[in-house]
Amino acid sequence: MVRSDARENRARILATAREALTEDGGVSMNQIAQRAGVGAGTLYRNFPTREALLLAVYQDEVERITATVPDLLFQMPPLEALRHWTTDLVEAMRRKHGLGDALSAGAHQAMAEQSYGPVIAALTQLLDAGKEDGTIRRDADPGDFLQLTGALWRAASTPEDRAPHMLALILDGLRTHP
Repeated sequence: MVRSDARENRARILATAREALTEDGGVSMNQIAQRAGVGAGTLYRNFPTREALLLAVYQDEVERITATVPDLLFQMPPLEALRHWTTDLVEAMRRKHGLGDALSAGAHQAMAEQSYGPVIAALTQLLDAGKEDGTIRRDADPGDFLQLTGALWRAASTPEDRAPHMLALILDGLRTHP
């Protein structure tokens, strides 16, 4: 059983690292430890390498995003929930891309493998809700949707953010038509 202070330290390190890496992808491990208020030993005990920390930050972000699906579906219709959720996912993909320079090809592969299942499960939940209420086409596939949205983070990083317009086109293609 992990002690509560150890869990709190890990959570604080992850939150601090996410914030620090968003501000400056080159921030050092020691700077992250200092900002989190923990010693370097505590940081390295939890995350033995920079890559391990980056992977944990990304995994934590995926878990945060996928966990929002039930609340979104409770608060709004499925297509609107899908729009909100996808916008959040695009933001996370952009942040991941900013961290990408620091990761090896193997780490990129690990990120993709770790996140694919949970992201597909979340998309399935969103699409199934829309299929159930008749607003989303029965043939909508979560894998296809994920592949289409992969282009959104690139569109969002141009001077004129095209991502909202592109997402509207994708969502329009999912709608059932009488």
